Amino acid sequence: MGKVIAIANQKGGVGKTTTAINLSSSLAFAEAKVLLVDMDPQGNASSGIGFDTSEKGYTSLYEVLIGDAEAEDAVIDTKVENLSLLPSNINLTAAEVELVTTLSRETRLKKSLEKLREEYQVIIIDCPPSLGLLTVNALTAADSVLIPLQCEYYAMEGLGQLLNTIRLIRESLNENLSLEGILLTMYDPRNNLSKEVLNQVEEYFSESIFKTIVPRNVRLSEAPSYGMSIIEYDVKSRGAASYIELAKEILPKLS
Repeated sequence: MGKVIAIANQKGGVGKTTTAINLSSSLAFAEAKVLLVDMDPQGNASSGIGFDTSEKGYTSLYEVLIGDAEAEDAVIDTKVENLSLLPSNINLTAAEVELVTTLSRETRLKKSLEKLREEYQVIIIDCPPSLGLLTVNALTAADSVLIPLQCEYYAMEGLGQLLNTIRLIRESLNENLSLEGILLTMYDPRNNLSKEVLNQVEEYFSESIFKTIVPRNVRLSEAPSYGMSIIEYDVKSRGAASYIELAKEILPKLS
């Protein structure tokens, strides 16, 4: 049975989608069978991996969550071998409203992914930048949470709230939810603030930090505009090297 990893942080711009796309691709290039689930209504993970979210007639995660489609019918193959996508679009915004009065609304994604867990070694969920019902669904469905944390001012702001949400989910909805690790992103060794954030995180979360640190890298920023992961766009870049190293850290933990 495949492992489900939710990539979450309610702060925007911390590298959630960048990590979801590039970790998924790196694991796929290492010949793991991977499913990327786009849980963000903006659909950036979908477009960033080369899927046109403006297309008409495709089945998205919205239809899956409201019960109009099975998850396996919404999955599409990407141009990256071993990597599949469960796409999203702006309709997903409505799901939060429509599910409010629905019985067992927090477990919709978990139930939808049950069959797919048999087909993939790892399922990676790109969460929206909030702690709303969509993120709660992702955390309820997940085995672990990967938290990207940017090496910038106010980096630690909101981290306590997210860790508290994880604790509450563990107590009420998913007792097996664990912390996969904290991933430092946008690190600039020339910047004293980056070093300060690194030291602060190491002080408080030394046992939870990945060895891999993702640098601030122009190529990482450019790749999504071409609908490519960094592995496809520039495998020799520092950004690609960092996500390959992250995949190496996670691979041994997969069944």
